[in-house]
Amino acid sequence: MLPSTRVPSKRIALAQIDPTVGDLGGNAERIRAFARLAREAGASLVAFPELAICGYPPRDFLDMPEFVDRCAAAVVELSRPGVFPEGIAVAFGFPEKAEGAPPPGLYNAVAFVEGGRLTAVGRKSLLPTYDVFDETRYFLPSTTSTAVPARALGLTLGLSVCEDIWNDKRFWDRPRYDRDPIGDLVAGGAGMVLNVSASPYALGKPGLRERMLGAAARSHGAPVAYVNQVGGDDSLVFDGASMLVGGDGRVLARAPMFEEALLVADLDGGEVQVMGPGGQPLAQPEAPAAAADGQADEVFRALVLGVRDYVRKCGFGSAVIGLSGGIDSALTAAIAVAALGAGRVTGVAMPSRYSSDHSREDARVLAERLGIAFREIAIEPMHAAYLASLGEAFGHAAGDLTEQNLQARIRGQLLMALSNETGALLLSTGNKSELAVGYCTLYGDMAGGLAVIGDLPKTLVYRVSRAANRALGRDAIPERTFTKPPSAELKPGQVDQDSLPPYDVLDDILAGYVEERLPLAEIVRRGHPEDLVRRILRMVNGSEYKRRQAAPVLKVTGKAFGEGRRLPIAHGWRA
Repeated sequence: MLPSTRVPSKRIALAQIDPTVGDLGGNAERIRAFARLAREAGASLVAFPELAICGYPPRDFLDMPEFVDRCAAAVVELSRPGVFPEGIAVAFGFPEKAEGAPPPGLYNAVAFVEGGRLTAVGRKSLLPTYDVFDETRYFLPSTTSTAVPARALGLTLGLSVCEDIWNDKRFWDRPRYDRDPIGDLVAGGAGMVLNVSASPYALGKPGLRERMLGAAARSHGAPVAYVNQVGGDDSLVFDGASMLVGGDGRVLARAPMFEEALLVADLDGGEVQVMGPGGQPLAQPEAPAAAADGQADEVFRALVLGVRDYVRKCGFGSAVIGLSGGIDSALTAAIAVAALGAGRVTGVAMPSRYSSDHSREDARVLAERLGIAFREIAIEPMHAAYLASLGEAFGHAAGDLTEQNLQARIRGQLLMALSNETGALLLSTGNKSELAVGYCTLYGDMAGGLAVIGDLPKTLVYRVSRAANRALGRDAIPERTFTKPPSAELKPGQVDQDSLPPYDVLDDILAGYVEERLPLAEIVRRGHPEDLVRRILRMVNGSEYKRRQAAPVLKVTGKAFGEGRRLPIAHGWRA
């Protein structure tokens, strides 16, 4: 018989940590350290994110038996007596081998350790296979829900994993799944629902997530303790924003976004503590931003975290960026400085015969204001030599497009040479609008190890650049960079609008097609000429081969180019 579901005055800790995929020892030590900190703060329960042992997403590491076995060994070690302080229960995510089950033969599970032993395991029921998720490739769905008596708390705790809480039929108009695991937990006697999660960031998602969790708690009449992973893992950025929600749907306490933190709170009120990994106090955050400027600030912080973790987890010490004097490279450089520090960033200007004086000046001023190392390498001698050699090979002068792309490729080669020589990571500077329509050069401006702003439409680039200046506390990005017409400066008098519609028009068409997946007729009904929409959609569909060869894109919108949008290169589809 389950104990009473009455909720006593017990303190609960939510540890949103930044695990590194595959660093099992380091992740386990992080769990131990945060558990000690939680107990010192008076918590009776501390919860960690989904797959905290191995980091999320581990992808095809889960196909390696040794990887799964070592995860299991780490769970055994963490379940031994004396590992965690007395009087605190600990919950953390791990991949569990399902003995005798057919492939994939794993559960996405949450371990519950109390009193020096593993007392219960909860298993994920709902396995997402949309956007960036592919969990049925690795995991089996659980057909049961687990509610466990938590002695330290004096209540019955419902164990759930991420997607399990995203299917409340009273919140979603069209739920993805028939089953509601949270309803099953509450019906089974759970006095509180614990959800361990690895929910990636996207623009507007923190507010949606908070409303959804509030609705789930309210509809089931049970408080929800939600702990989310934080940090960057390849293209994905996890925002944290863990929270404790009362049974009436009201948010009782929030953890900050985009940083490791421990949130300690009581279900029936009292002091809320928010602290960093070393126990230092952190400010209690406000609700997620709803206004455009606030969301731009949020996106900037997401990209800073994504760059910082990508550089750190991949073993790079510094970054190099090509500076054109334009807004895209300026924002990329500002993000890099906020992520790594000015001393670890180098900006390189590579003027040609077509580069304007103001662009050269703006690149130099940007570097000075950011405090980064700066060098200028003129490409004119190399460009001239290429043109001469190709003219002999072709039997005629190189065509206009060939000459333009040649400049971009020379710049890409120079930047990659600097990367090779110094060990710095080359950050590419193309935006989402350019990637969408192929307004970029393979092996040229697309060169690099990470596409920092590759999920930012051009119109959002400007908003986030203003946010960058706010975050840096100065006009690091010069005002003229905001106001001058965008140009690749690959031929005399060139501006982007020679080849593309105004960016507000282009971005609306792209949002309709790429993010909202609307048919051509619906996009036309937004007020755009049909011939223009057809041309843009042809450009998008015809540029897939370029995007397939692009650097990983940091995802911050609902649909980014990369693993979350999988289209064939060769096809006969005509929108």
